[in-house]
Parts: sequence; structure tokens; C-alpha cells
Amino acid sequence: MSAEAEEKVSLRTWVAVIGGAVGCFMAGMNVHVTNASLPDIRGSLGATFEEGSWISTAYLVAEIIVIPLAAWLTQVFSMRRVLMTGTAGFVVFSILCSLAPNIGTMILARTLQGAFGGVLIPLSFQLIVTELPRSKHALGMALFAVSNNVAQAAGPSLGGWLTEMYSWRYIFYLQIPPGLALLAAIGWSIRPTALDLAKLRNGDWGGITAMALGLSALQIMLEEGERKDWFSSSFIVLSSLVAVVGLVAFVWTELRRAQPFINLRLLGAYNFGLASLMQFLFGAVVFGVVFLVPNYFADVQGYNAREIGLTMISYGIVQFVMSFATPPLMRATSPRLAIGAGFVIMAIGCLMNIHLDMDAAKNTIVPSLIVRGVGQSLIVVALGVMAVDGLDKAELGSASGVFSMVRNVGGAIGIAMASQLVVVRQKFHAERIGEHVTPYLAAYRDRIAQSVARLAGHAVAPSDALQSAAYAGLRQRSLAQLASVVHKQALLEAYSDVFLLAGVTMLLCAGGAFLFRSARHAEPKAISDAAEAMESTVEVA
Repeated sequence: MSAEAEEKVSLRTWVAVIGGAVGCFMAGMNVHVTNASLPDIRGSLGATFEEGSWISTAYLVAEIIVIPLAAWLTQVFSMRRVLMTGTAGFVVFSILCSLAPNIGTMILARTLQGAFGGVLIPLSFQLIVTELPRSKHALGMALFAVSNNVAQAAGPSLGGWLTEMYSWRYIFYLQIPPGLALLAAIGWSIRPTALDLAKLRNGDWGGITAMALGLSALQIMLEEGERKDWFSSSFIVLSSLVAVVGLVAFVWTELRRAQPFINLRLLGAYNFGLASLMQFLFGAVVFGVVFLVPNYFADVQGYNAREIGLTMISYGIVQFVMSFATPPLMRATSPRLAIGAGFVIMAIGCLMNIHLDMDAAKNTIVPSLIVRGVGQSLIVVALGVMAVDGLDKAELGSASGVFSMVRNVGGAIGIAMASQLVVVRQKFHAERIGEHVTPYLAAYRDRIAQSVARLAGHAVAPSDALQSAAYAGLRQRSLAQLASVVHKQALLEAYSDVFLLAGVTMLLCAGGAFLFRSARHAEPKAISDAAEAMESTVEVA
């Protein structure tokens, strides 16, 4: 067979790959779609803050368990059945989320929504690397990047807008149109294949059980740790022990078993192992930053859900554009250079936020979002291409599960670390600032006198402002205002510290990008062909 014939891709294959990208977008968006709307959801369902947090936690726990299982499930039931079932279940439980009458029903529906949607992201990746020839991998990864990256920005944006304009219940109706389109695409493009129930009977149930216990306990520990004061809580201690024992048993089982449900030995392949480490750190930074930015706008700037959503739009637009621009850039350079450049740009975007002040909103945070969006798109496309290069086709199913799993685990750890670091560093900075807020300083006395005078409507001597009984009530109000200023300044410093850590992490990854060994299959012509295919796709669109 000629090389030209081997590179030809049928329409059915393209429909399957694009349909997979739609599924990836649905699942990715749903992770973040409730972020800007949680206060409204909690209020409507009469839930406490802790109960409301499980609206996100339940989805992530279920998804993170199912992602590594996706490749094995396709071996047992076929790609068509798994995608059809996952999509149908995802749509059904999205509707049930929108109809939930109380917090218990919502958490159960979100858990099952995450379980069914958990197959969509890794199988989107698997369709790209198994159904497309290697010369089209860059094009496929660009589609994957569009669906994955834009979903992160579209979730809070659409969720916040719909909540403000209509109701939080409408955010779950977003899944219905793409879900129905995906079912039609799968039904037409992916041919049915026979069941292999022998794999079900002889399944790696010990490894699956250990993984489910370990990953779910880890996710719960990370989500609940801060609220329960970490290891001062017996619940967190127990979750940590279950996580350690479960994950150690999972790794031990998978490495010893002749036919594991997910091939962790792939991490020993040099390029794939290095790419997975970078994917883990990348996931931690991306998820952590996406978590921080809406909270910054709400806590510091006082934005509502709609305003938060609007500020995230530029983040999604730039990633959409850059995902299509990346293959031509890879053609002009190389995947390694694209990865290195992407991490450097991501680092710059994070480091732009290390000197935050009360005016740092549209003039600082939004530009940094745009810069990070450029870098993020470069990384997703080029890192995916480099990760799978050199792997045998039979290994790509497990590779997609491992690669998606490390990203989500990194993301869960990143969110937990970002949240905890903000709390810890805010306390630290509040103490440092408090050392300089003392009645022994003239600046403090003048500040209180000015505040009391403003509240009283006439000039007040600093000594009266601090001591006179006549001004006791105004003094308390002035002190409360000063405490609020100290709190916000400490919070700004804490956010700045977390962005600094994220930037340094991305710079370390940028250096690691040049440790990749020369790609065995990604010849310049292959990348060039992929870039040309992407350009022609854009022209047709």
C-alpha cells in the first residue's frame, strides 16, 4: 500500500474524531460550569457551604475513577457502546441535575453525571491517536486542545451568564444539544463490533478496586482537607490512609499483572514518562489558576457570576485561535520548541500577577489570562504529539487513560494546594502587615483620626480619635474598616504568592521540554502535512 493511501482519512473517521472532541468539550466544561454559580445553587437547595462543595467534588471523584477505566471498557464492550452509553447517561443525569429538588439528589445526580462523562475525555484522545495516521496527530491534538481548553473558560463564562440571566438550572441544559449531536455522530461513524465478555469475567478487579478506593479517597482528602483543618480531623487522616494504601496496591497490582486494565509500565517509556510528569504539573497549574481567578474576582473585586463569566471569555477565545495556529508553528519549529515556548509563555502569564493590587482586574488579570491562553494551547497540542510518538498502536488506549488520569490528579492536587496556600499565606501576610498597624505609629493614629473625622463630618484630633468616649462608636467602625483593608491586602499578597509558585513551576517545565529525545515518527514532513491539513480545515470553515 502506498504512503499516500495510508495517510488518507475517511469522512467517517473525521466525524468520529470531531464527535469525540465534542464529548471532550461537554465533560471538560461540566467540571467548571458550576464554579461561578455555586452560591446560587446552595441558596436554592438550602445547602450549607460544605454540602455545596460536594456539587463539584462528587463529579470530580466519579470522573477521576472512570477515566483510567475507559480503555479497558472499550476492549470489553467496544468503543461505540461505551461512547453511546457514556453520552446518553451524561445527558440524562445533566437533566436530573437541573431538576434536583434538594442537595442530596443533586449530589447523587452529579456523581452519576461524572461517572458517565468520565469516558468522554480519554476516549476523545484515544480516537485521535488510534484512528488518525501519525501525520494527522497534530491536527487531532489541535481539535482536542480546542475542546479541552475552551471548555475550561466556557464553563464559568456560560454558567455565570445563564445564572444571572435565567437560573442556575439552565447551566445543565447546555449539555443536551451537543449530547444529542454526539449520539448521532457516534451512531453513524463508529461501526459496531462484537462484545468480549471474557475480559469482563477475567478482569483486573483487584487493581480496579484499589484504584477506585485510592483515587476517590485522595480526591476527597484534597477537597475536604482545608475545610476540616487537614490532619487535625480524623476523617482526613482516614482518607489519607485509604488513599496511600489504595494507590500503592493499585500500582503494585498493575506492575505485577500480566494483563493489567491500564498499563502503567508505559510511564517507563522515556518520552511518555517525561510528558506525563509535565502533564501532571501542567494540570496542577491550569486547574489551580482556573480555580483562583473566579475567586479573586469575587473576593477582591466583588464581581457577580455574570461579571466573572464575561472576564473569562477572552481566555477561551485566544485558546480557540491558538489551537488552530499551533500546527503551523510546529511545522516551522518542532514539537519540543513548541512545548518549551508554551511553558515559558504560561510562566510569563502567571508572573504577571505577582504584584497584585486593588486595581488589578481588567488591567492585569485579564491580560495575564490571554497570555496564559496562548501558552496553554501550545502545550496541549505539542505535548500530546510528543507523548504518544514512538508508542505501538496497541499501547495507545492505555496511554490515553494514563495521560488523562495524571492531568486530572494533578488538577485536583493543584486546586487543593492553591486553596490552602491562599489561606496560609493570607494569615502570614496579615500578621506581617499587623506588625505595622499599631497605635505607637503616627501613621496609624493619623489614619484613624482621618477615618473618624470622615464619619463624624468634622476634624478630630488623633488623641480624641483614639481615646475619647464620644468617638468610641466611630472608632470601632474605623478599626473595622482598617481591618478590612488589612484583610484584602493580605489576600492580594497571598494570591500573588500562589501565582509566583505557578510561574516558577512552568519555568521548570520549560527547561524539561528540551530533555525530550528526538521523535522517531514525527518527521518534519509529517508535521508539515498536519499543519497544511489544519490550514485547509480553517479555510473550509
